[in-house]
Amino acid sequence: MADRREALVLIDLQHDYFADDELARCRDDLVAACNRLVRAAREAGVPVVEVRTVHETDGATWTRTMREDGQGMALRGSAGAAPVDGLDVDGATVVEKTRDSAFFDTDLRRVLDEHSVDHVVLCGVSTESCVAATAIEAFAHDLGVSMVRDATASVDRELHDDTLAQLADRYRQEVLDADEVCERWAAGASDA
Repeated sequence: MADRREALVLIDLQHDYFADDELARCRDDLVAACNRLVRAAREAGVPVVEVRTVHETDGATWTRTMREDGQGMALRGSAGAAPVDGLDVDGATVVEKTRDSAFFDTDLRRVLDEHSVDHVVLCGVSTESCVAATAIEAFAHDLGVSMVRDATASVDRELHDDTLAQLADRYRQEVLDADEVCERWAAGASDA
């Protein structure tokens, strides 16, 4: 584990993603956990990548369901596409995406390669969609993955727990708490 080169990847921590009541309820705790991770990453020299979903206002990048509903979200330049209040992303590398996986049609892999990253620590929303899609595609890229239990969230707690359990079982991805990740980085386990 000591020879890992890790990166912290924050996914969709934007205003529009907290419109759901359950996500709104856990927003402050989620942001606090993510900020602890960001601080620990900076101190350990671990790269921080903030992945944002950003859609064009003309509908050109909308998903099929957005087009069917006639309504987009996380529209470029809107308040909904901005990072959620209180999130500390200063100095993070920003990667924009239009689909669930942070790897799909983005430069995330190039950013990770520039830092010789072989293991990603994922947090953000929603566990069962964008975070899971990114975790599964990271596996396809031969990257190790740590899912941060208390720095990810879903519209449904049971779905959150089930998704983490499936990723751990099917893809052998570790599931940790933010404090465990911070302690690992403080101990120098990231080989930063």
